Amino acid sequence: MKGAEISLHLTDKQENDLSSLLCDHKGEFASDKEPLEALIGYEVDIILNIERPYAPLVRRPAYPASPKSREALETHIKELLDLGVIRNAGHNEEVEITTPVIVAWHNGKYRMVGGLEL
Repeated sequence: MKGAEISLHLTDKQENDLSSLLCDHKGEFASDKEPLEALIGYEVDIILNIERPYAPLVRRPAYPASPKSREALETHIKELLDLGVIRNAGHNEEVEITTPVIVAWHNGKYRMVGGLEL
């Protein structure tokens, strides 16, 4: 368990129980010496697309946004990421649903509006 980080919120008994459990099942985990062999019976084929054209990054170009709107949007997106409502998608990750958004301002307040047109 060299290099493992164990929560400081565990009691000594919980930490000892966890260490015992992990040691009893150490063959179940991958390591730097056996990264995939530890998963015998659960092998996966990994296919990397290194040929162009890659999957499209965005179906449409981004909507233009003022610096004020961009800042508001970035703040709101960070809040949603922190709450776990949304997640970052890799730049070449295929996602089933994407929604362009704009920032709508009214009386000095903003809201994020999704463009759901098909």
